[in-house]
Amino acid sequence: MRSSILLIYTGGTIGMKEESERSGLVPFDFSGIINEVPELSRFACKIDSYTFDPLIDSSDVEPGLWQKLAILIKEKYDLYDGFVILHGTDTMAYSASALSFMLENLAKPVIFTGSQLPIGRTRTDGRENLVSAIEIASAKDKKGRARVPEVAIYFNSQLFRGNRSTKVNSVAFDAFRSPNCLPLAEAGIDIKYNTSVIRRPEPDAPFSIHTDLDTRVSILKIHPGITPQVVRNILCGPETRAVIIETYGSGNAISKDWFVSIVHEAVSKDNKIIINVTQCLSGEVNMNLYATGKALANEGVISGGDMTTEAALGKLFFLMGKTSDNNAVKQALQTNLRGEI
Repeated sequence: MRSSILLIYTGGTIGMKEESERSGLVPFDFSGIINEVPELSRFACKIDSYTFDPLIDSSDVEPGLWQKLAILIKEKYDLYDGFVILHGTDTMAYSASALSFMLENLAKPVIFTGSQLPIGRTRTDGRENLVSAIEIASAKDKKGRARVPEVAIYFNSQLFRGNRSTKVNSVAFDAFRSPNCLPLAEAGIDIKYNTSVIRRPEPDAPFSIHTDLDTRVSILKIHPGITPQVVRNILCGPETRAVIIETYGSGNAISKDWFVSIVHEAVSKDNKIIINVTQCLSGEVNMNLYATGKALANEGVISGGDMTTEAALGKLFFLMGKTSDNNAVKQALQTNLRGEI
């Protein structure tokens, strides 16, 4: 029995083509995708399409889109073997991270892809990204199971776990990397699956979605010259329930008394959720290495380990949407839920 794939176009560069010199780039009709990308006709799979209306520019993506995607996947889950989501690159890692937490016991591929050049351009990277994403989404093992039952990003011949990915280049075709986790698959002459890395759901566990999100999260990036006023506004702001602190190296921040005092106030007085992630592309937070990291740990700041900022944000939205108990959220943040740690 051939596989069936639902191709979901949310917006982004990949879905644009040049209709004429006068009109410039316009979205093309994905119901005719086989005519635009005839290579897809060689796959023994059925491809249907769904286009968001209106289309969403990547820089305008909000949690409402993630909720719509989760609901759509839930509605179509039993009808398709996999899902390919076409999405702008700027916020793709945020969307993939969030969806990885919102989709519980996922047993089918949900693969994000896009391109740096419109699919209608001669040198586009969109054609290969789309073809390979669909091939991976439709691939099954000898037991008839999906080869990659995860939320992932496919770009430039590599498939990355969604919540381990980050955009690193605005112009090159290798726009994404997953510094702390091996690719789930790599496309060459054949597609090589790294089965030891790929996660699978609990046997017989039902698929479900979580669409209640609490977005009261701020991000504080530590930098030389940062002022007490800025730190206080972010850490102690009344509308903020949680803060992601992007620190130096292995989790180091300012050692001055005023900084530690504000962190103490935020955690002890207001019971804020504060998680520490590194500004470095690779590596992890270890707050036991240096005095500045230990000071944060002593005040109740949680180590984000090797989580990306995108993963920490999506995880916080998800966990805070499940409970109003900040202590429960702090505990769950330290648990590896979807391979994000």
